[in-house]
Amino acid sequence: MFNSIKKITSKYTGLLVRMDDISENMNWNFMDKCESLFDKYNIKPLLGVIPINQDLELLKYPKNPKFWERVVNWQKKGWEITMHGCTHVYTQKSDKKDIFNYGGHSEFYGLDYSEQLNKIKVGLAEFKRRKIDVRSFFAPNHVYDNNTLKALKDTGIKIIIDGYGLFPYYKFDLLFIPQLFYKEILLPFGIQSTQIHLNYWDDKYFFNFKDFINKNNSKIVDLNYILNLGKSNFLKNTINYSVEKTLKALRKFR
Repeated sequence: MFNSIKKITSKYTGLLVRMDDISENMNWNFMDKCESLFDKYNIKPLLGVIPINQDLELLKYPKNPKFWERVVNWQKKGWEITMHGCTHVYTQKSDKKDIFNYGGHSEFYGLDYSEQLNKIKVGLAEFKRRKIDVRSFFAPNHVYDNNTLKALKDTGIKIIIDGYGLFPYYKFDLLFIPQLFYKEILLPFGIQSTQIHLNYWDDKYFFNFKDFINKNNSKIVDLNYILNLGKSNFLKNTINYSVEKTLKALRKFR
């Protein structure tokens, strides 16, 4: 019985490496170092690629003229390419009325359905013309509304790398993979994603990240692993519900 429990616990414990703000203009020094580290352990991260980066803060970073070649090669290695917004330019503010009650500025929240649908279609077209397959999405600053979710479903995107809980879950006919922490934390039970912003790193942060990967590489999972786990059960749904209510209550006082 103990071995059975241990086996189940191991199956449902892992961390998906999600990297944010991947674009032509970024900190390529740390990206190159991370790629070498991932290749060493055969880790297949999930890269949040901004298809048409117009964010003035991000445009300050060095531009790689061969960016899209790199993206194609990453996908050939089995890395997951995810759409991270369209332009990464914030136009609205949610006042914590968004799906996850994060609050803050958004590229999508508050726009009508047709505007959001167009943004997503334009972004997906950038990937399609380069023959890059995309099946998942996460919005800049974690901010979505119901129109965002409807537009995603209507363009064939059914996986969102955001959400509450200790386990991936289905809601609104979409699969949500929770992203809980701003640092790399591997919980003793559950499957979530990280949130990595290379552009804010320094050498010390990379050293700590490398140490984390060296120690925990056996528990790093990819998107396909999560998809093969199947649908949620009652226990996981109950745990996720409790976590969601707790986090939403805490965010009201943030």
